[in-house]
Amino acid sequence: MNSVAADFEQAVKPTTDFLPLNGTDYVELYVGNSKQAAHFFQTAFGFQPLAYAGLETGLRDRESYVLVQDKIRLVLTSPLKGDTEIGRHIDKHGDGIKVVALWVDDAQYSFEETVRRGAKPYFEPVVEEDAFGKVVRSGIHTYGDTVHIFVERSQYKGVFLPGFKSWNPAYRPAEIGLKYVDHMVGNVGWNEMLPWVNFYANVMGFNQLVSFDDKDISTDYTALMSKVMSNGNGRIKFPINEPAEGKKKSQIEEYLDFYGGAGVQHIAVATDNIIETVTELQNRGIEFLRVPSTYYDDLLSRVGHIDEDLAPLRKLGILVDRDDEGYLLQIFTKPIMPRPTLFFEIIQRKGAKSFGKGNFKALFEAIEREQELRGTL
Repeated sequence: MNSVAADFEQAVKPTTDFLPLNGTDYVELYVGNSKQAAHFFQTAFGFQPLAYAGLETGLRDRESYVLVQDKIRLVLTSPLKGDTEIGRHIDKHGDGIKVVALWVDDAQYSFEETVRRGAKPYFEPVVEEDAFGKVVRSGIHTYGDTVHIFVERSQYKGVFLPGFKSWNPAYRPAEIGLKYVDHMVGNVGWNEMLPWVNFYANVMGFNQLVSFDDKDISTDYTALMSKVMSNGNGRIKFPINEPAEGKKKSQIEEYLDFYGGAGVQHIAVATDNIIETVTELQNRGIEFLRVPSTYYDDLLSRVGHIDEDLAPLRKLGILVDRDDEGYLLQIFTKPIMPRPTLFFEIIQRKGAKSFGKGNFKALFEAIEREQELRGTL
């Protein structure tokens, strides 16, 4: 367990929102081949080219491609030589998320307040400037090798960050309706969930939205526990998962084994029309987890009236769940990397504020079928 989190073993207490966050600024993945990864996210997910940094911009050790779709920004970064921090991260974890960057009004204040409360510094505030203005960034460590970077960009008018130039290739497959990051899920090791929940509460001012134990998230074979942390305005939501005892190896244990420790398990991205988005994703080659068709036999009796026709939901494998505020529709891709680690969730909220508790059993049985095929159950 990271020593930072170990200092926060006490129960989660209500917090004040001393760390205003405007939203997710960008998500950076360290990948073996950023050029090919950019092509994949353009082709399969409809992300649009935005910016580039590399040899042509004066970098000698790495290159990055930045893609955008509505409010979602992905940064794909690869090393340009051996024996680099980025290369070692890829060697240990495979392609995966290194940075969850948070958009703030004051990166200096955000750094000082979180470090004062116990965060381990990743880098101190730095001012980056070019002809388009300046950006202030700072960073702290969180679970595993994942970091948060605070980004203050109110005085910047450039394409992305200083040091990047516009990237304008002719190849531009159409967008598919992805809107923003709804939540990002972290997997941590045995008995590490509560310390990291308390880290987000005490260091970053988050509150616990909901908690699931092994009675909520279990099958005949595996189980896990999860707590959902959210910042004050609700724009940032981080569920934290840990394994629970079961007869066989859970999806969390499989992730930890193949990723080489704690990390981001999946990104949930929102859409306003999940049927159109998932149809296009399937047309572009993305594979999804599937539940048995019997899931839909009593769906309407479980969730009540929904606006969508049942037939396309059944055909596509989209799940539905309801809470006191409304309902949601969701579906999960299979892992998008060679290792069975990172995947995406596509979610459409029709009032619901929850995370699909009613789908957990069917979903995790589907994951177990994939684990069995991989020989890792």
